[in-house]
Amino acid sequence: MATNSTGYNNVVGLLNIFPDEGACAQHLEQLRWPDGKVVCQWCESTRKIHRLSRPGIYKCGDCRKEFSVRKGTVYEESRIPLQKWFLATFLMVTSRKGISSCQLAREIGVSQKTAWFVLGRLRKAAAQASSAAGTLPGPVEADESYLGGKNKNRHASQKQPGRGPSGKMAVAGVVSRESKKAVAKKVERTDAATLVPFVEGATVPGSTVYTDDAPMYDALPSMFNRLHHETVNHSAGEYVRGKAHTNGVESFWALLKRGYTGVFHDITWKHLDRYLAEFSQRWNMLGLSSEERIDAILKAGVGERLTYEELTA
Repeated sequence: MATNSTGYNNVVGLLNIFPDEGACAQHLEQLRWPDGKVVCQWCESTRKIHRLSRPGIYKCGDCRKEFSVRKGTVYEESRIPLQKWFLATFLMVTSRKGISSCQLAREIGVSQKTAWFVLGRLRKAAAQASSAAGTLPGPVEADESYLGGKNKNRHASQKQPGRGPSGKMAVAGVVSRESKKAVAKKVERTDAATLVPFVEGATVPGSTVYTDDAPMYDALPSMFNRLHHETVNHSAGEYVRGKAHTNGVESFWALLKRGYTGVFHDITWKHLDRYLAEFSQRWNMLGLSSEERIDAILKAGVGERLTYEELTA
């Protein structure tokens, strides 16, 4: 935290600690270069860096070029003050079901289009933070689910034939009981050829994997990962048998779906992985304080870029 920090868990506390661009730039610098050695973002020199009068702006004595503490981060080339970035980050990580671009626009005083771009960049940082957790230690729970509106609520021109997941987006997820962390991704199909490699890649070899009795998971354990597999028979009304259950991953789906229906209302297939990264990282940070959550996203945003053209391509 910044040197004058006394902790905060609300917006007033956040703005008291980071009242201006200088305080925000100083904190971002501390997170980015904790040893105090500012690194030139052009030639990577640390020998002779001059601090200019504008907050967070430096000039390298070797290559003679200026650079900002934002350069090489998700905040690069943004005209939005860092205080608004910090506030947006706070609102995203502390809102249990997420925050819409319309609401964020009202909260930080920008247009809805700008707020949507801000959230896109923050989800990019969240994806980096989530992936940094690596494979999940066992025991783990694995499951698949579907996102989309109910068929009966669709316009006649959008109704899908059949029942169940018809017309919905499929997602797969793994939750670790040990680390309390989750990973989720969109999947084209919910067959064994798709789900088994996903579970294997997300799980530490040798772990116990708990699933429901869906036949797609019958290929677990594999010869490579030597996963131990136990199931509960949901189709027969069995939901818990000793340690065998999928309550953790189903709680993750419940949180995701409350955000989908209550906040975002609709998520396109194109951007679905960004939202899954946001919800995964929010789940992964449940045991952290507000300050720790913000710092996790701020640090993960270093080395990441997302232009508006990439977001809308």
